[in-house]
Amino acid sequence: MEELVGLREGSSGDPVTLQELWGPCPRIRRGIRGGLEWLKQKLFHLGEDWYFLMALGVLMALVSYAVDFTVESVVRAHQWLYREIGDGHLLRYLSWTVYPVALISFSSGFSQSITPSSGGSGVPEVKTILSGVILEDYLDIKNFGAKVVGLSCTLACGSTVFLGKVGPFVHLSVMIAAYLGRVRTATIGEPEVRGWGVVHGWLGSATQAPHVQFPPAPPQLSMQQHLDSLFDNHSWVLMTRNSSPPWPEELDPQHLWWEWYHPRFTIFGTLAFFLIMKFWMLILATTIPVPAGYFMPVFIFGAAIGRLFGETVSFVFPEGIVAGGVTNPIMPGGYALAGAAAFSGAVTHTISTALLAFELTGQIVHALPVLMAVLAANAIAQSCQPSFYEGTIIIKKLPYLPRILGRNIGSHRVRVEHFMNHSITTLAKDMPLEEVGVCCHQGQVQMLSGVV
Repeated sequence: MEELVGLREGSSGDPVTLQELWGPCPRIRRGIRGGLEWLKQKLFHLGEDWYFLMALGVLMALVSYAVDFTVESVVRAHQWLYREIGDGHLLRYLSWTVYPVALISFSSGFSQSITPSSGGSGVPEVKTILSGVILEDYLDIKNFGAKVVGLSCTLACGSTVFLGKVGPFVHLSVMIAAYLGRVRTATIGEPEVRGWGVVHGWLGSATQAPHVQFPPAPPQLSMQQHLDSLFDNHSWVLMTRNSSPPWPEELDPQHLWWEWYHPRFTIFGTLAFFLIMKFWMLILATTIPVPAGYFMPVFIFGAAIGRLFGETVSFVFPEGIVAGGVTNPIMPGGYALAGAAAFSGAVTHTISTALLAFELTGQIVHALPVLMAVLAANAIAQSCQPSFYEGTIIIKKLPYLPRILGRNIGSHRVRVEHFMNHSITTLAKDMPLEEVGVCCHQGQVQMLSGVV
């Protein structure tokens, strides 16, 4: 039954429903409705995308704060438990191992029980979506909740599990942007543009990268403290040549490099041991099905490689390198910065890691050597194998478009003839019906390519 409509008294405008005409306080409701229409026109006068991007940034900032607050609270509880246990070595060992194992087990079980798509960083899947492939249920809101809870538990393990949060926040930003895209469609009544949420989510996550915070971990260095100590411009080899620094029982924030010193080993020994252990531990950690990022651990690993190289150069040239009559002192922190940007750029096949290194340090003094190192690392890595994320796409058997190597067709291993059907018969426009029937009945035509 159609709803009855009518006109207001003395009005020549469009008819309205009788419920609205006879409802309580019609003038107030008309005023509110007119005000909302005016606000909508003013807000969307310059383009509605700006307001949704602003909402995306605010929401991501709130999510980041909530995750950091939760992680810090859980880590403080771990620190309190570690201190209150006492001097028993067995109890301390159990608190050191069981606590992270319980958190990582809960993170894996919870995220996988809600949706398996919440595991990993999410960057390979986002790259697949940007290539035009639709992944079902990957940007659902339930995936967002599983990702946030699982990521919080993973980060609460501290640097015991050498994982970060940059990659998962790309996935979270894309999910929020996709949801805002649906809200935008419902608000302004325009058809949804495919990929709007993914692109804007990627842009929104890029604003979070230079402001990454790292959770602490008792009683060893956190990821942020790793970077602060490795980017130190003082040469540890020269500082420990004639005297040994104190070996404090607790962490000294003003002298983080003391944590890299051991009375029985040199600085070279501790850096080499760190690289060997973190190498296989990072590989093992990437196989755990938990929401976690892998960029910052790779970034720190590259910084350690650069630091080791810088300390070696400082040991060989303790007075500095003389060039043009000017003595240039060796700053191992600059080598660590170049190593972090180059190694992470080689793993991801990108050069934007140099910009991230400049954002983290707040200076571009080493811009030229860092860019040269990143370009050289990219050239070598791209000629050997796909990037880490492309390799993950291949392993997960997601749709993958290989990079075009060159114009020479001999440089490509996969050609059209490898997957297309060769036995195709083309039917001419003027071919008699009898010949078409003969071809079909004899089974000579497996696929008709059309009429020409």
